Amino acid sequence: MPTEFEFAIEQICEEKGISKEAVIETIEAALAAAYRKDYGEKGQNIEATFSPKDGQTKVFEVQEIVEEVENSQRELTKAEGQKIKKGVKVGDEIRTEVTPKEINFGRIAAQTAKQVIAQKIREAEKDAIFEAFKDRVGELVNGVVQRIEGGMLFVDLGQAVGILSPQEQMPQERYQIGDRLRILIADVSITPKGPEVVLSRSRVELINKLFEMEIPEVAAGTVEIKSIAREVGLRSKVAVKALEEEVDPIGACVGQRGARIQTIIAELSGEKIDIIAWDDNVVKFITNALSPAKVLSVRIDEKKRHAIVEVAEDQLSLAIGKGGQNVRLAVKLTGWDIDVVGEEQEKEKAKDSKAEKSEEKTEEKAETEAKKDDSKEEEKKADKKKKSPAKIKSPAKKKTKPAKKKKAKSKVKKEKKADKSKKK
Repeated sequence: MPTEFEFAIEQICEEKGISKEAVIETIEAALAAAYRKDYGEKGQNIEATFSPKDGQTKVFEVQEIVEEVENSQRELTKAEGQKIKKGVKVGDEIRTEVTPKEINFGRIAAQTAKQVIAQKIREAEKDAIFEAFKDRVGELVNGVVQRIEGGMLFVDLGQAVGILSPQEQMPQERYQIGDRLRILIADVSITPKGPEVVLSRSRVELINKLFEMEIPEVAAGTVEIKSIAREVGLRSKVAVKALEEEVDPIGACVGQRGARIQTIIAELSGEKIDIIAWDDNVVKFITNALSPAKVLSVRIDEKKRHAIVEVAEDQLSLAIGKGGQNVRLAVKLTGWDIDVVGEEQEKEKAKDSKAEKSEEKTEEKAETEAKKDDSKEEEKKADKKKKSPAKIKSPAKKKTKPAKKKKAKSKVKKEKKADKSKKK
């Protein structure tokens, strides 16, 4: 039959969530501290043992065997140790029982024991919380809002209290004490104040976990969530792919009359969710990602991971979305830079490009013709230079001959004039 000690220890274990061994170690540490306070000497290394079955306590003085003694309360030489226990070696410990015949701790010793128990239980509780939650990061849990301080929500998770900061909250949600929430464990860390469990309602992983919880095909692995893009509280896009041919991934996620997806939307306080069919073909996937807009054509640059999407003019605003939301989510979902252009705009661009190309061609033709003309002129000049020496020689010969004839004529004229004068 369990004793009163065992009942008390079991109750502490249930309330604090710590192991029975941790509670017994705490009691033994408290007894050792109380003994040092009332019976021990300064510097002694005291250990105590406690049996919850009969409540018996034993106290031991622990000393280490060393070659040279520096602390006489905690250390012994090999020779001194062999007097107490034969065969001891350097490095061994000797435990000497020093339990008083009647243990009667005073008020100060009892107060010390109480403080040690409280401190040790707190430490054991913190360690238990960290051990319980460190492997649960990314898990979806239920909690109750315990208190609200300056926008920070302290949520009771049963074994621990988690923190939901304003950055991890959904902007359209208003919380009150006592509200029940389904929350994601985002992180668990050790702080000077103890373990801290960070909660989140705004991370992408929350949607992933909600799909696993509400859609059996996702939980079973027949439908895979390939990527998620989210704008918290407004809209999300989820790309899904069926791993079995007979399964319709979008139909499985939406459910009969939208029952499954509506449950998830209600859990997210009305945040809209678009289910997108994943496709290994980039063009098809980008086309799907921009739904509900209808796409006319997609041109991609694989090196730059850039896509230009053409849509009809009446689909342009739908493709871009309010404040660019639809195209923004498509960019996050696909991992590609996407530019959405209207049909008329694309035609104008095509015209402009054609005009530019024709201008370039005309310019090229003009340049080639100019080069040809320049080459012809250079050839003519070269020909002229070659012919110019022959032209210079021929006029020189002609000029010399007439010059001699003129002289001859002038002589004849002079003779005629002389004859006329004689006749007279």
